[in-house]
Amino acid sequence: MSATTAETRPQTRPQSWVPGDDERADVVVVGAGPAGSSAAYWLAGAGLDVALVEKTEFPREKVCGDGLTPRGTRALIDMGIDVSESNGWLHNRGLRVIGGGQRLHLDWPELTSFPPFGLVRPRADLDAMLAEQAVKAGARLYEHTTVTEPVLNSAGRVVGVQGRTADKRPVAFRAPLVLACEGVSGKLAQRLDVHRNDKRPLGVAVRRYYTSPKTHDDYLESWLELWDGKPNASDLLPGYGWIFGMGDGTVNAGLGVLNSSTGFQKTDYRAMLARWLDNTPAEWGLREANAIGPTRGAALPMGFNRTPHYLRGLLLVGDSGGSVNPFNGEGIPYAMESGKFAAEAAIDALARPDGPAREAALVGYPKRMADEWGAYYRLGGLFVKLIGNPKVMQACTRHGLPHPALMRFVLKLLANLTDPKDGDLSDRVITVLTRLTPPVR
Repeated sequence: MSATTAETRPQTRPQSWVPGDDERADVVVVGAGPAGSSAAYWLAGAGLDVALVEKTEFPREKVCGDGLTPRGTRALIDMGIDVSESNGWLHNRGLRVIGGGQRLHLDWPELTSFPPFGLVRPRADLDAMLAEQAVKAGARLYEHTTVTEPVLNSAGRVVGVQGRTADKRPVAFRAPLVLACEGVSGKLAQRLDVHRNDKRPLGVAVRRYYTSPKTHDDYLESWLELWDGKPNASDLLPGYGWIFGMGDGTVNAGLGVLNSSTGFQKTDYRAMLARWLDNTPAEWGLREANAIGPTRGAALPMGFNRTPHYLRGLLLVGDSGGSVNPFNGEGIPYAMESGKFAAEAAIDALARPDGPAREAALVGYPKRMADEWGAYYRLGGLFVKLIGNPKVMQACTRHGLPHPALMRFVLKLLANLTDPKDGDLSDRVITVLTRLTPPVR
């Protein structure tokens, strides 16, 4: 693993446009995170005129663990991103799982569908790099532009968005299609009365950066038990934790709590993070004196907790449509993949005449989402309900970690890393489990 520092890591600053009062495009993409930039990249690459509208400015701060599994690595490679270590990426070979007094190293599986390594990169770098890639493909990026509401025609169909610039100047973007990639808030969807389904999984994550000698690490580190004190203490904290080396002298340490936990929204998550880290080895340096910046938090919309993913000219992409994997809380690859799916549907639709033929192409997007992840996410919803009880998680950890073969199977399941068509027995078992999962009512 090469040594990467904040000083040597390449910096990206995408070119930005200043919006006029009434901009026109083939597609308006609202939000330039991984979902929006991915969608804009594929749309612009197909020759469409794309307006990519972002309320902030790059580089920007985003709450994330900064670690990517091979699924995220593949999504980046598909977009033409150079993921080499010489380009500032930190590679990892697998997952280190800690719990039940044990420590297990699990290498990423060797698969034909995915590269054999994961990545680490700060979101401030990653998001700017993806936006730059979309701009290079031909998308027009408008920063400091906040979208406030959809523009509807007389039939109630979305034909654009209204917003304002940083100096409060009103602007409008008009297009036959709008992609909502604005994150967990889903403001555009809510304006169409599409709200979050509280029965679906939802998580809350907090993270903080620390200077630490653990900065160079070949593995992403996952903690399945969080103790308020020594491991024999009676108080087992809810949730799971992570410590990811950043390769620049710092680590990203954080925790997540699921809405199936009794402690959800009843806990001071920032204080809980400090309590957990205060009981890690002192030589790791995960203490207040070594902290860089504040503890930040964000919601994790999981398991398609906002649907339908297409309605009246508006496509919900990434976190707006609840695309985070409920098994492991990973969101970036699903945001990028759903961006590609939405772009493919839009490209097909706009090649057809306005009317039923175009609409048939657009309804293919939610079907694609359901076909790709619907059953898998339903299984993930059952998993979330099960592990919401810390005692259940403790029992699974203590009985599962001593069996490496079982844990390799679990890693494939949780990270959604399988070769469905030509995989091994574990891949086929996961496929069968997914298909047998009953529909959610």
